[in-house]
Amino acid sequence: MIPALNEAENLPHVLATLPADTYELVLVDGHSIDGTSTVAREHYPNVRIVSQSGRGKGDALRAGFDACSGDVIVMMDADGSTDGAEIERFVAALVDGADYAKGSRFMAGGGSEDITLLRRAGNLMFCWLVNRLYKTAYTDLCYGYNAFWRSALPALAPDCAGFEVETVLNVRAAKAGLRVAEVPSVEHLRIHGKSNLHPVRDGLRVLRAILRERAVAIDLVGVEVEIAGADVEMVGADGFRGA
Repeated sequence: MIPALNEAENLPHVLATLPADTYELVLVDGHSIDGTSTVAREHYPNVRIVSQSGRGKGDALRAGFDACSGDVIVMMDADGSTDGAEIERFVAALVDGADYAKGSRFMAGGGSEDITLLRRAGNLMFCWLVNRLYKTAYTDLCYGYNAFWRSALPALAPDCAGFEVETVLNVRAAKAGLRVAEVPSVEHLRIHGKSNLHPVRDGLRVLRAILRERAVAIDLVGVEVEIAGADVEMVGADGFRGA
């Protein structure tokens, strides 16, 4: 499932990376004016286009999740920063027992060609805060490459509009006691265009989301432990698990 806003130039590259056996592709068009939906149909004729009614990435993901019919939902970006070839790692983690597989740029095998010093510092701070508040051991928090069983969607239930949605999903996975596996992922540079992310504004939205989730009266169940001293299972770049 791919949310897209004016990503017509990037979609040919992104769609070419998807596995040949992909069950379905749902693309949420967020009021694009550059022919995003047309390009998607040209390069992936079986794509299901969902027109976003609201605004923001969180709203787009919610619309996309509702449209997905497969057992597994994989969310990735339309700007070329996420590689469809990595989908197999995420699906393998789910098949191996995880309820929710979250991409990490900051574990062994992961990386980023795009992150700035400010964004890296903010992500580290938010990771530390979430790990303290929710008893997790996440190595990455604000990353849009994740996968989960469709049956886990009611527990995740994103209800926010902006880029904080990724943090909300990760926090709710912990609060619901889902078995979480971190999967190494490499974030590439955006191919064309300019990001809609505003680090300071969206960073404040992430912080408010973390604190708001903490205030909700839901019993916290620890994420299942599979490596000593951590709450999150690690998946290697080769698909194998271990510390």
